[in-house]
Order: sequence, then C-alpha cells, then structure tokens
Amino acid sequence: MATLQARGIILGKAPTVLATIPASVLAGITGHPVSVEVHVSVGLPTFTVVGLPDAACREARDRVRAALLSSGVQWPPGRITVNLAPSGIRKEGPGLDLAIAIGVLVADDQLRADLVADTAFLAELGLDGRLRAVPGVLPQVRCLNSNAVVVAPESAAEAALANGPQIRAPETLRELIAALRGEEPWPDLPASESGRQWEEAVDLADVRGQHMARLGLEVAAAGGHHLLMIGPPGAGKTMLARRLPGLLPPLDEGTAIEATMVHSAAGLDLPSSGLVRQAPWQAPHHSASMIALVGGGSRTLRPGAVSCAHGGVLFLDEMGEFAPQALDSLRQPLEEGIIRVNRAAAVASFPARFLLVGAMNPCPCGELGQPGMCRCTPLARLRYARRLSGPLLDRFDLRIHVGRPEVSDLFDAPAGESSAEVKDRVDQARAAARQRGVVANSELRDSDLDELAPLDPEAKDLLSKAIADGRLTARGFQRIRRVALTLTDLAGEEPPLAGEVVAQALFMRTEPVTVAHDPWSVANAR
Repeated sequence: MATLQARGIILGKAPTVLATIPASVLAGITGHPVSVEVHVSVGLPTFTVVGLPDAACREARDRVRAALLSSGVQWPPGRITVNLAPSGIRKEGPGLDLAIAIGVLVADDQLRADLVADTAFLAELGLDGRLRAVPGVLPQVRCLNSNAVVVAPESAAEAALANGPQIRAPETLRELIAALRGEEPWPDLPASESGRQWEEAVDLADVRGQHMARLGLEVAAAGGHHLLMIGPPGAGKTMLARRLPGLLPPLDEGTAIEATMVHSAAGLDLPSSGLVRQAPWQAPHHSASMIALVGGGSRTLRPGAVSCAHGGVLFLDEMGEFAPQALDSLRQPLEEGIIRVNRAAAVASFPARFLLVGAMNPCPCGELGQPGMCRCTPLARLRYARRLSGPLLDRFDLRIHVGRPEVSDLFDAPAGESSAEVKDRVDQARAAARQRGVVANSELRDSDLDELAPLDPEAKDLLSKAIADGRLTARGFQRIRRVALTLTDLAGEEPPLAGEVVAQALFMRTEPVTVAHDPWSVANAR
C-alpha cells in the first residue's frame, strides 16, 4: 500500500495527470499553433495519438519511446494518450516528436511543469535521442507566442529569423533534459555553416554576340518583363537565361522573408545566413507535372517551382515539351503573383511573383528556317507551336529570336559588357520605377500609364496601326507601353515615349522568328 500511495495510486485508482506543451505544424507555408496534450494513467500499456494525426505523427510512439530510453529516462508503464489540439487541423510530419516526449516526462512527473513553462518544442527525434530538423521551421516559429523555442541545431539559424522568441538548440534529448533541470548550461547556438553558400552568379561577359538577346535580358531585369527566347539548339538560350539572376537586385526584406518561408516549407537548402537575399533560380524539367509547377498535393500541400522562384527567375527550358495544361496553369500567378491551391482536405496560398523566362526551339527538330535542314512535317510544326496557348503567349512582353552566333563572334569579337556594367543600368531603371510607387514597370496599373507613360504622336500612330492590323491585343498594347517605359529608363530619358522607343518595343515583341510560312510568324504577331 505504501508503494501505491507513493505513486499516487490508491485502491487501483490513478490520478488525472495532464501536461500541455506548445508546438506548431505547417500547412502550406503557414504555421499553425498546436497544443500537445499528454495524459498518463494506470492501465494496460498503450500509446494513442488523437487529433487528426497523419501516419508520421502516429509513428511518433516508437520514436519517442526509443529516444527517451536512449536518453536515460524512464518510459511510463501505464496508458498514454496524446491529443493534438485543435482537432480540426490535420497534423503532418514528425515535427511534434519533441513536444510529445517532453509532455510524457511532465505528465509522468519526471520533469516539473514550471521548467517548461512558456517554451515550445519543434523537432523530430532519432532513436538515439538526437534532435533532427524539420521543414518549415521559420513559419512555425513565427506563429508561436512562447518566449522560447527549442529546435534542432540545423534549424537554429532559420528559427532565429523570426526575431521573436529565444532560440535554444541542444543536440540531444539528454542535453535538453539536463538544461531544463538546471544540471547543465544551455549549449551555445551553432555557428553558421560556411559551406552552404549559393552558387555565384555567372557573368554576362561570357556571352559572345547575341546583341538582341542581351538587350532582352537587360530589359527583362530592369522592368520585370517576361521573356521568351526561340532559336535552334546550341544558340545559347540557356546560357543567356542563366545570367539573368545576376542582373536582378537583392530581395527586399518582405520578399526575402516570404522566399525563405517558401524554401523552408519546400525543404530546399537555405544560404548560410538563413535568409534568402539573392534572387532565386528555378529550372524544372519539362516532364514536371502541373502540381510540381504550381504546388499542392492530395493531402500535404507543398509549394511548387513557381513559388520557389518567388522574387527571382522561373526558367522553362524546352518550353514546347511541357504539358499544355501545366503551362496554362501559370497564367493566373503571372497576373496576380499568388497561387491558391484548393483541395478537399486543405486550402493553401503560396506567393508566386516571379520573372518567367522560356526557351524553346522553333520546331521539334529545332532546324526550322535552315534551308534543307528541318525534318518536321507542317502538322508537327503546328502541333508544336500550339503547345503555347494564345493567352499565355500574350503574357510574354519580350519575344526574342536567338540565332546561332557567327564564327567571327566566337573567335574575334571582344567580350561584351559584364553583368556589373549592365546591372548599373538595371538599378537605375529600378530606381525610376520605385519613384512611381512600384518595384518594376511591369507592375504599373493600366490606369496609371496615361499619366506615367504618355505617348508622342508618332508612338500613337505606330500602336494604332499595330492594333488595327491585328498584331497587337489590348493587353499587348499596355504591355508595349511598359516595355517602352523601361527602355526609356535604361536610356536615362524621361517620358513621353518617343516613336523610336515604341518601335523598338514592338520589334522585341513581334519579331518574326523564321520564314513567313512558319506558324510561329502568326503566333508571334498576337
């Protein structure tokens, strides 16, 4: 009887022992606070998790038990019930392991409740008790109201970006328990890993020739205009596109936080500083599905390539090989800068303001326009051209033909301007756009163009003729004005837009790709 009384059990009845530990889960790129409630009572040894857990949450039983035993603490012999509140939100992933383990210790009176007061726990547990990182730590920490948050050492730099709670990052559960009990000091936060640096931007000076394509890159970077490059294999389309991020300015604070949250939720590597400052680069393979591009999933909603490119460049190489349905799914984010994913079990919104750059061949074999070289039938060419729908093609402000460089350009031509020189003009144009209240000219509203981008008489005549001939849609008319305004800013001049600048903007949008019988000549005139 004395033994039973010491354990708080009289006549076979167990006291009600409940521990509540703060934690959070990820839905899309949004964190949701979760209360991990652990109840320990006398009964047959069982471990039950309720509150809409997924398979990874239910498997926490075995991970938590092994981690506790490996850390030198006792596993309660009775009945353990874990409730993940609120029950209306589905809990996914192993990120609640640590909170469950601490809850078991508090509920079993092996750890005093006041020692974990106002502290949240976010980490997966290894069987040896080691704390492991989980995706999406930044948005999960931002949603918490606790004064301190315990995370894995690999997540410490990312969690610190929340600029709120105190971050603690012990390596093992044993270290954590000792620090909570005051037996050992809290370990220092790990230093930033110098090896996780992003790849340096390549230089535009490496490109020989291709004067029109270089200008297209500069205008795209300066005004945020979407760019389509069409040309034969080996012309240098990918080489050109790869140099675009080096022309873009660093991300502002708000965009950097959003991009970091997206990269964290997607499980992508972050820079050593933790915050994504450099314009991201995403280049999905042409076999990517619509979900891989825009994000989603049946139950777990994850950001796609368009969101991972937020604030940077989405490059679609071999664009004509992408599924037409996947390409058309880009139309809404191109206009609104956000992706809304709706599923029966969940809804999520992802930021998706990116610069789209497409590269494709003029035909399936890529040799259209070369006398005697093209092996494609007219039907094959038409089918290939129709991969890009009219509405999607209309959203490309710049459509540049990229031909193979001349021999003289490869051997004798001097190196072109470096990325640093071009970036100076891009920064100048971006500064002019900020004075108009936008980040780039592509974001100007149609209603503001009459005031900010007026046309001189010659420019009006050119655009009127292009619209009357059917070479320009109403949307294309406004996009031409934005491109012409960007060209004016790059030249260091002021509106009104001159006829010469508008003519150049029209040429960069409607330049014929190949010979007149090619279906692209009709598509590019839209």
